[in-house]
Amino acid sequence: MTNKVKLSILGISFSQVQAGAYALIFAEENGIRRLPIVIGTPEAQSIAIVMENMTPPRPLTHDLMYNIFKSLRIELLEVFIYKFEDGAFFAELLLRQNNQEFRIDSRTSDAVAIALRTNSPIFTTESIMQNMAIVFDEKEVLANDFSNKDVSDIQEISKNIEEVRIDALQKRLEEAIKDEDYELATKLRDEINRRKSKEND
Repeated sequence: MTNKVKLSILGISFSQVQAGAYALIFAEENGIRRLPIVIGTPEAQSIAIVMENMTPPRPLTHDLMYNIFKSLRIELLEVFIYKFEDGAFFAELLLRQNNQEFRIDSRTSDAVAIALRTNSPIFTTESIMQNMAIVFDEKEVLANDFSNKDVSDIQEISKNIEEVRIDALQKRLEEAIKDEDYELATKLRDEINRRKSKEND
């Protein structure tokens, strides 16, 4: 029987090896090893909006899958990242319906996005952790976290972000959510929260 390692999501950072992509950082349960997996921008946004407790105006693809699971009474028992081959991680969904179990092949990023919506556990193998995992500097990971963007990123929205009133930022946030631009929405919300926190100091 494969020795499984339970994982949790530590955060999402910009990929240092692939332009325009992100690295999804997993942490092993009760351990110090970290497993980075490169994912695309749409998948990173889909994962980030769940981590940020944001609600899209219309269901995204992974929301649709979640709604199908609920309607058909399909339970996602776990996500299992079982293999790394030719530069890619392989994952599968373990589903149960009417006491019958099914294993469905999936991209790792899709599997994780669905697991977050169903609060399902994520596992990998000890072999993958031994061969692919590394020990991260926790402070560096948090500094680059997708949900904790630096203010310099926000400044791309305005040439002088400090002069933009908070109510204007709030309006722009609502527009970004409506346009389903969740990366921008996350940046804006972080800046709004930073302002409010500063006011309360």
